[in-house]
Amino acid sequence: QVTCIEVVEAYVERIKEVNPLINAVVKDRFEEALQEARQVDKLLSEGPGNDCLEEKFPLLGVPITVKEAFSLYGMPNTSGLVNRRNVIATSDATVVSRLKQAGAIPLGVTNCSELCMWYESSNRVYGRTNNPYDLQRIVGGSSGGEGSVLAAACSVVGVGSDIGGSIRMPAFFNGVFGHKPTTGVVPNDGQFPNAHGVRTSYLCTGPMCRYAEDLEPVLRVMAGPGVSKLKLNEKVSLEKIKFHCMDHDGGSIFVSPVDKEILLAQKKVVEHLESDLGVQVQRVAIHKMKYSFQIWSAMMSSKDSEGQEAQRFTDLLGDHGKPVWPLWELMKWLVGMSSHTLPAIALGLTEKLVNLNVSGKAKLVSMGKSLQEEMEALLGPDGVLLYPSHPTIAPKHHSPICMPFNFAYTAIFNVLGLPVTQCPLGLGSEGLPLGIQLVAAAYNDHLTLAVARYLEKAFGGWVLPGKV
Repeated sequence: QVTCIEVVEAYVERIKEVNPLINAVVKDRFEEALQEARQVDKLLSEGPGNDCLEEKFPLLGVPITVKEAFSLYGMPNTSGLVNRRNVIATSDATVVSRLKQAGAIPLGVTNCSELCMWYESSNRVYGRTNNPYDLQRIVGGSSGGEGSVLAAACSVVGVGSDIGGSIRMPAFFNGVFGHKPTTGVVPNDGQFPNAHGVRTSYLCTGPMCRYAEDLEPVLRVMAGPGVSKLKLNEKVSLEKIKFHCMDHDGGSIFVSPVDKEILLAQKKVVEHLESDLGVQVQRVAIHKMKYSFQIWSAMMSSKDSEGQEAQRFTDLLGDHGKPVWPLWELMKWLVGMSSHTLPAIALGLTEKLVNLNVSGKAKLVSMGKSLQEEMEALLGPDGVLLYPSHPTIAPKHHSPICMPFNFAYTAIFNVLGLPVTQCPLGLGSEGLPLGIQLVAAAYNDHLTLAVARYLEKAFGGWVLPGKV
């Protein structure tokens, strides 16, 4: 009904209209995108039947955006690190290459937190990204630019990565869908920083979208040959899913209590599932979830099976240059002289503390393995767990520094290796997005994606921000 050039032009105009407010797209490739759109229209007018093209190019002409931490040819690849500000990608990350080969058209790259290790997307290279529902609120991190750009209707699909909730928190705060696949299926190659040692089992690359139905086709392209592991061709009967529900982590001292509005939204989901599908949602209390932050932290800094130490964050901050001394950087920051953000400096300081208590760390790693077994046994081949995406709705800028461990609600599932879909549930009383995490056992991504599509119909999914 419309040409590809018309679609791409519409998205380019939308970005130009709202990006000065949200600061999500940090570098565009509009000219190249428009040229690629013309080539798509030429292909459609000259080429074989559309069925043949659809099979070969499932995302033909679809405008996408890419988290700046991923290599996109000709675009910056700094991950918000000042001493990488002149780094330009000379190739495409594997997932970006696959999306382009499927016909997708990248419009540009989007903002992230410094070195992708904080849940506010702000850095000394590009500044801060704002939430389209309230510009005084955070977009989450580290794929925060993607969450913001999708919520503001500036892109159709986003490429995100997630080692502690970096797809799901931005998707939650910005009222869109985000999927963290089962670990080890979608390649992480071509992003900075990439995971090394034990963290290769925790980092996941996945899709972010406004509409639930877009998650699966994009995930298929991203996963490539590994997609068969995810059972996406299996038909899902929602009535046969064993639903479990957990309202909170059990009361961790490190994490905020869950907001009443988030609890109410989750309660409405449970009631709807029970009345509409005729299922019984089982309430569960998994004691070890109370130690989510401690387990994630210990497992992230543990040695891999070959005894290799986890990469130190302070080494990443230096990026092959001089080593960074967090205490010295903190002193510099206090007088406005540091090129690093306060959360990055704080992470460098706390990193040393985690490694001091060796026996305590070993116990937590053991607890994590035990929790993984417990979760797999609970969920089995047909189970889905409903769990809050975050204890609070999108906080105001800077406030995460006061409650730095709230990301534990998403992070725990990275070290457990489970697939999780974040699903929006409309807006709360302040006009800010609500949502829920849908969790399944490893390789049962098809279950959470099916439930996300169902809940989108029931609760409305993404809502256009009224203030942009």
